[in-house]
Amino acid sequence: MTDIALQTRGLGVKYGNFHALAEVDLQIRRNSVHSIIGPNGACKTTLFHALTGRVRASSGRIELDGRDITDTSDDDRVRLGIARSFQVTSLFPNLALRENLRLAAQGRTPWQALAPWRRAEANAEALAIADEVIERLALAPVSNRLAGELSHGQQRRLEVGMAMAARPRVILLDEPTSGMGIDDIEAMKQLIRDLGRDHTVLFIEHNMGIVMNISDMVTVMRLGRKLVEGPPAQVRDDPEVQRAYLGNMITGDIA
Repeated sequence: MTDIALQTRGLGVKYGNFHALAEVDLQIRRNSVHSIIGPNGACKTTLFHALTGRVRASSGRIELDGRDITDTSDDDRVRLGIARSFQVTSLFPNLALRENLRLAAQGRTPWQALAPWRRAEANAEALAIADEVIERLALAPVSNRLAGELSHGQQRRLEVGMAMAARPRVILLDEPTSGMGIDDIEAMKQLIRDLGRDHTVLFIEHNMGIVMNISDMVTVMRLGRKLVEGPPAQVRDDPEVQRAYLGNMITGDIA
C-alpha cells in the first residue's frame, strides 16, 4: 500500500462545451489534512462531485489506494471507503443524535440497512460505533436530543460524525465551518485536526485562518485548474496566490 490514499491524474469534467475541470492532478497523502481553496467559480465542489462519483469524469483517472475507481458508481465508492459531508446539513431531524449515528454506521453494510424487522438494539456493532463517534465529537451531553433541536454548529459536527460512522478511508468535507460562530469553529477545527490521526481528510474551506492552521497541504484552484499546491506557509507566501485571490486577507488572518 502506498502513502497516497486518493489520487487523480489529468482529471477533467465537461458540461457540453464547458470544461469545469481540466487536467487536475492531486495526490492526497494518507492520514493527512488536505485543503482545497479558491474563489467562487474555481469548481471546487465539482471536484468533490467527481471524486465521490456524483458526476462522471470526462477524462483522466481517479485512484483510491492505487485502485482505479474512475468508472465506479457513487454507492460503490462509499463501500470502498469514501465518505462526504455537504455544504447544506443533511440529517434526520426527527431522530436523536445517537440514532442518526447508528443509522450511518448500520448503512455500512447494505443487508443491515435493509433489515427493518430487526430491533435497533440488536445491532450492537452499530451502536458501539455510534457511541465511539459521540465521544469523539464531544457531543455526549446532547446525544439523546433530536438532531433538529441541535445548534447549527452541533449539527455540522454531527454530519461529520455520520461520515466517520461509515468507517471511511477518506473523508471529504465541503465547507464544514460554514455559518458557524467562533466557539463552534474552534470545536470543528479540533475535530478535523483529530481526524487526521486515523483518516485522510480532504476539505473545502473559505476561512483562511482555519486552512493555514490545520492543513498539512493546500491546493489552490482557479477556473477548474490547479494553480498552486504546497504546505500552508508556501501557499501563503506565493505571490500569484496573494495577487489572484487573497491579497492582504491571507496574511491578516494568520498574523
